Amino acid sequence: MKKTLCCENIHRMLCLFAAAGMMTGCAAYTPVDKTPSKIRIGVTLYDEYDTFLGELMQCFNQDVFAKQSEGGPEITVNMYGASRNQAIQNDQVKEMINNDCDVLCVNLVDRTAPTEIIDFARSAGIPVIFFNRELVEEDLLQWDQLYYVGADAFQSGTMQGELAVDAIRSQNGDKNGDGSIQYIMLEGEAGHQDAIVRSENSANRMVELGVKLDKLGYGIANWNQAQAETKMNQFIDQYGSDIELVLANNDEMALGAIAACKSQNIPEKDRPIILGIDGTKTGLQAVKDGEMYGTVFNDSAGQAQAMFDLAYQLATTGTTDGITLKDGKYIRLDYQKITRDNVDDFIKGSRSAQ
Repeated sequence: MKKTLCCENIHRMLCLFAAAGMMTGCAAYTPVDKTPSKIRIGVTLYDEYDTFLGELMQCFNQDVFAKQSEGGPEITVNMYGASRNQAIQNDQVKEMINNDCDVLCVNLVDRTAPTEIIDFARSAGIPVIFFNRELVEEDLLQWDQLYYVGADAFQSGTMQGELAVDAIRSQNGDKNGDGSIQYIMLEGEAGHQDAIVRSENSANRMVELGVKLDKLGYGIANWNQAQAETKMNQFIDQYGSDIELVLANNDEMALGAIAACKSQNIPEKDRPIILGIDGTKTGLQAVKDGEMYGTVFNDSAGQAQAMFDLAYQLATTGTTDGITLKDGKYIRLDYQKITRDNVDDFIKGSRSAQ
């Protein structure tokens, strides 16, 4: 799936993932010893229907439009969705390279399988910014023109665990009074680093803070609301009111858990404490409405800005001058805790929530 996004239509586009439009090739590469008249940025997403990525790319295109409004090079974004298929994504990268795009932004389908993409890009001399789905460090070190923009999954898990402890202590989370919290874990994706780290760190942090846990079960729901709802319905059928806490690796799955509770006609006062991660628009609204106790804000707007700034610098100068990179490779933005007490600040302040 491919979209070509020219700057004159970026402003009015809210969704990038409809059926593919007309394909246009990128013009020949302009040497970096002078400011080019045109810039081509190629972007491929692991899943064009992922809610968080949709919000991130909306912000990215706002940044493109803002830069274009200042004058300077014409900016074109070539957008692809890989439909969760690494082979398709590899072919998309080859097409972007063959079209002489200046820089590639890759949201990997399989974080353990970037080798073909790296080899293609290195052979063509085109830098790659990996984002949101972090590849293995050793792979990022294969070439000096590989970068990563995202956040620290360890931090998100830790913060979710701390939110859970706050909720348990403020809302008498141990409903059956047995001294333990019976919980369900809704995991994003089998073998995915963020899913593993978020799951482990949230539970570990709760234990560190003195909460005794009893894990009733976990379900792989692939970051998807509908899959999470199905899994949660199964857990409710099996465990009923014994479930006191649901930790979801992202907001979409937390929303799936909420939907399952509603479909089972469980009164709000009898529902488990439910927490997500990401701070998507729908997630923030669920916190505001009191259906989700809290979430951990993953700064889609900040990541979009960082990715665009880096891509623009690489495309126009061939350098990273003026860009702050950790170890010459990484841009990581901090997560933030969100509860009903501060959710309005994020709803008002987040570009992706507007």
